[in-house]
Amino acid sequence: MGSAPGTEPVTASRHRLLDTGFSTRGRRNLGTVRGVSLPDDGLVVVVKQDCPTCRLVAPVLGDLAATVYSQDDPAFPAGVGVLDDTDLDASVALGIDVVPTLLRREHGVETQRAEGWDRDRWRELSGVADLGTDLPDWKPGCGSRTHDPEVADAMLVRTRGHELAARRVELAGLEDEAEALYDRGWTDGLPVVAPTPPRVLRMLAGTTRASDEVVAVVPPNLVPATVEKVAINAVLAGCRPEYLPVVLAAVEAACAEEFNAHGLLATTWGAGPAVLVHGPIARRIGVNAGGNALGQGTRANATIGRALQLVIRNVGGGRPGEVDRATLGQPGKVGLCFAEDEDASPWEPLSVSRGVPAGASAVTVFAAEGARGVVDQISRTPGSLARSLAAALRGVGHPKLAPGFDAVLVLPPEHVAVFAEAGWDRARFTAALDELLLIPPEELVRGAGGIEEGVPAPRRPHPKFRPGGLLVAVAGGGAGKFSTVIGGWVGGPGGSSPVTRLIEE
Repeated sequence: MGSAPGTEPVTASRHRLLDTGFSTRGRRNLGTVRGVSLPDDGLVVVVKQDCPTCRLVAPVLGDLAATVYSQDDPAFPAGVGVLDDTDLDASVALGIDVVPTLLRREHGVETQRAEGWDRDRWRELSGVADLGTDLPDWKPGCGSRTHDPEVADAMLVRTRGHELAARRVELAGLEDEAEALYDRGWTDGLPVVAPTPPRVLRMLAGTTRASDEVVAVVPPNLVPATVEKVAINAVLAGCRPEYLPVVLAAVEAACAEEFNAHGLLATTWGAGPAVLVHGPIARRIGVNAGGNALGQGTRANATIGRALQLVIRNVGGGRPGEVDRATLGQPGKVGLCFAEDEDASPWEPLSVSRGVPAGASAVTVFAAEGARGVVDQISRTPGSLARSLAAALRGVGHPKLAPGFDAVLVLPPEHVAVFAEAGWDRARFTAALDELLLIPPEELVRGAGGIEEGVPAPRRPHPKFRPGGLLVAVAGGGAGKFSTVIGGWVGGPGGSSPVTRLIEE
């Protein structure tokens, strides 16, 4: 499926992963897995020699008419017919998290389970009234080998590695991983997380979509991006698997024709795609909508926007100095993502005003330049505060260009409360802004104010923003009367329009 930079899992024999994330829970009652036939009926015991509790219960296993699987030593326990499960296929099929585990199966379905040693529970489950008389009443078990980090990674690749279509890139044993990925051009200048096969497979577990499904055709090179390719770049960005549905929706939105990602890349203006997350998924995965929502410190915010940018770079070929021709750019082009604070907002969510059903999760991708703050700590009436915000919004792009660039206005709770307490809803607020942002022709004409920039010979007032070109979202900390204007790029035909997409969970 090609070898575009940044789309291949990396394998390095010296590399060891510390986290696992691979879970066997929910995989019980599977019957046959990788050629392993589980007993349809009767007792099953899973043990490992490297477990004190397993060694403790070993003498009583002969009193059970049970099928015994050993995870690490086919000769343990001695004197009992043992099935070799060092490949752990049976343990995976049975969903073993703790050893020893005693369970009963009936007609191919598990009906009872006991983890660790609990004498009363083992007696009840086995039907052996005097089982383990010489043993203590209770002793906790040990973790199953399926949860050992190295083992879990190897099993994940062995059982699901066939799902990956991207080619592997081998790193030499002495290569510095971070430097190797940078040298291959896969980064935005910051270190990235190596997209090893286990990491990519764990990322893919964050969505129900097929790994080979094409999410979008990514400009500027118009390369099809599969779910797998997006997942690889989400790993590079540092995302958690639960972020992947948001990243996928953001990629779909950014590659929509009306967003015009190619044009946004090629312009010498400094804007780039930004992601606004709506709905319950934002709270569930921890996208910050409160204090410092536009800043650092929140993994979801930092990595979701970055993942979108890496897809555009690594899959679509949108690289600075090449197709990306920004004169200056701005820090948000590394990645900008935040959430709409629907809980703190007295208004209907922005997503609902854009046609998303109430309670649904969605993303809005919009062109964004650097954020700029708006200070008004004195206004206590909606009229005064609206005028302050309108004055700040006039500066988007240039105060004498209207209509032109789009923008997003982010209101914190203290500012939006001024309007809500006066009975203003979203519609009244935006209508007031529209009226205040109708600029007289004498202020727009070239040469006015001694500024040669401007509109040539305007004969009537011009709206600062085209219809739909100004979005208003509520976010930010509960203290501080500071709103933020995020300027955009040329809106509408020939430019870019914000795009909202539902998130498929």
